[in-house]
Amino acid sequence: MEYQALSFTPWTHGAFWVFVAVVIFAVLAGRKIVSPIAAMLDARAQSVRDALEEAARLKEEAQALLASAKARQAQATEDAQQILASAHAEAARIAAELAEEAQAAAARRERMAMERIAAAEAAAVKDVRAAAIDIATAASAQILRDGFAAPADAARIDQAIANIPAALRRAG
Repeated sequence: MEYQALSFTPWTHGAFWVFVAVVIFAVLAGRKIVSPIAAMLDARAQSVRDALEEAARLKEEAQALLASAKARQAQATEDAQQILASAHAEAARIAAELAEEAQAAAARRERMAMERIAAAEAAAVKDVRAAAIDIATAASAQILRDGFAAPADAARIDQAIANIPAALRRAG
């Protein structure tokens, strides 16, 4: 083949026609190839958009759940503080009631002790009176048996007075 430098016409050369055939093929086949690739890329872009929307929705739900959990935690803390305050108040009330009951019991015991002391005093007075009555009765009986002589009366009175402590010991 000879090389012709000056007269170059593209349509007479075989490489030109190969280039034209490749371009026509690319245009015809490109429509068939580009449209599925574009559809695939569009579908991928749509799935990415959907995933981003889902992620945004999930983020909003998570933030709502977090806010709800924080609110529940704050409410639980407040409830716990109220329970503690009421427990402290109840403990103070019970302690006051127990102290009041202890004071009332002590007052009752003191009153009972005083009543026992008064009863013991009354019993002692009664015993002393009974002993005095016994001594007087015995002395009267002795006087009536022995007669009414003045020197003997004085001796009997002295003897009765001397017998008082022994009679008290027997009665007690």
